Amino acid sequence: MKDIDQTRIIKVSNIRYRESFHIQTNGGWLNDPNGLCYYKGYYHVFYQFHPYSSQWGPMHWGHVRSKDLVHWEQLPVALVPGDAEDTGGCFSGSAIVKDNRLFLIYTGHHYYDDNDQDHFWENQNIAYSDDGINFTKYNGNPVIEAPEDNSQDFRDPKVWEFDSQYYLVLGSRSKDDNRGRILLYQSADLLHWDYRGVIAKSTGEDTEGFMWECPDFFRINGRDIIACSPMGIKASGHKYLNLNQNGVFIGQLNYQTATFEHGGFNELDSGHNLYAAQSFLTPDGRQIQFGWFSSFDQPMPEQADGWAGALTLPRELVLKDNRLGAIPAKEVKLLRNEQLLNSAQLINGDQSLAITDPQHTEWHVVVPVTNENDEFTWQLSDGRHNLISLTYTKASGELTVHQHGQATNRYAQIGQVNQLDLRIFVDTSSAEFFINNGAATFSERYYTTEKVTPHLVSNHSLPVNVTVYSLKG
Repeated sequence: MKDIDQTRIIKVSNIRYRESFHIQTNGGWLNDPNGLCYYKGYYHVFYQFHPYSSQWGPMHWGHVRSKDLVHWEQLPVALVPGDAEDTGGCFSGSAIVKDNRLFLIYTGHHYYDDNDQDHFWENQNIAYSDDGINFTKYNGNPVIEAPEDNSQDFRDPKVWEFDSQYYLVLGSRSKDDNRGRILLYQSADLLHWDYRGVIAKSTGEDTEGFMWECPDFFRINGRDIIACSPMGIKASGHKYLNLNQNGVFIGQLNYQTATFEHGGFNELDSGHNLYAAQSFLTPDGRQIQFGWFSSFDQPMPEQADGWAGALTLPRELVLKDNRLGAIPAKEVKLLRNEQLLNSAQLINGDQSLAITDPQHTEWHVVVPVTNENDEFTWQLSDGRHNLISLTYTKASGELTVHQHGQATNRYAQIGQVNQLDLRIFVDTSSAEFFINNGAATFSERYYTTEKVTPHLVSNHSLPVNVTVYSLKG
């Protein structure tokens, strides 16, 4: 494998937007989380990384590890592109442990010699490590090449073990009708793979997308779930408002017939700023997810400072009433430094709260909403702008999130509940909202260098219980 050019590595030049307790680079571009796993006493997270610029570029695999899922140690770059199997980049993939060895399976990205960045081909490759830090690319790469009916889009393998066999799903776009789909492969040894076929396919470019990126496969409460990030879904009312989406299909995989019977596509996170989410199974049986946390098609102010992008906090995926949701992983409590507020208040109108360093806080807000006309808002402002706000409107049963600088709000329907239970995590340039124990989530980025003030707002008198902790990464 080629070496990193240490003379070209970019460094952070200004910390004004740097996160305190989210995974981020020491300098350079970050996107998709990759290779989530637990190996030899550590949680490992890899990520798409360009070390030489705060712009997207030839993809490497950055790497961090942790004992507790919230305090992370930066490790050397795990995968460097430029070998025959990945001439144009080491794109996204996943990890699995076999015989006490850590295997990475990833997409090799390749460009044709016509200077067209949109003209490429992709294959799948293996790298391995016995210490979880230093990786060797398999000398038999590539291990999977695209089927004849596939377009150039053929990437992001997610691998797992079932009944002494290995399986993986791949994101794909069909050549004949330009639709996103999921392909299934099977192996006895991780090195030799048999193609089992298409197990899920878009119903149409506008309704379910022309390409399904970053597939994830896992099982919760007896249900098989494919998560993916479709490209090309058209906005429909208050749904599918991002450039590209993130969400899930819930169903059942028949391993013998290689078929996946499933329901429709449902968004998992309703915010402006989550994509390419991946998950893994912890030793204690929880499905933990991270997502790429970025402003995507909007300006990224941190790029001027030598870095771009972050990952979300770890989230536990939960399945209730055939709906997948997310709650904060229990380990985030380890970030708590001091309790700043614990009070019951009567809110009528707009009330600002005097909180020390509100940009590094955890909030637990509980509000009874028993009247048809109840409306409640949590808001973060900098004196000039409403930076981020979340509003629940009882009459419509809808949550609305506003982000300063965005052309449109984001929405989630939770119905006419009688109590609003909010957990909110605010970092230097981000906010994550978890509503009613998995009913909805929003992932939001914001940028300011001004003094920030939190507000609680109601349209009439409402009793509110508020607990606030300072957080320290």
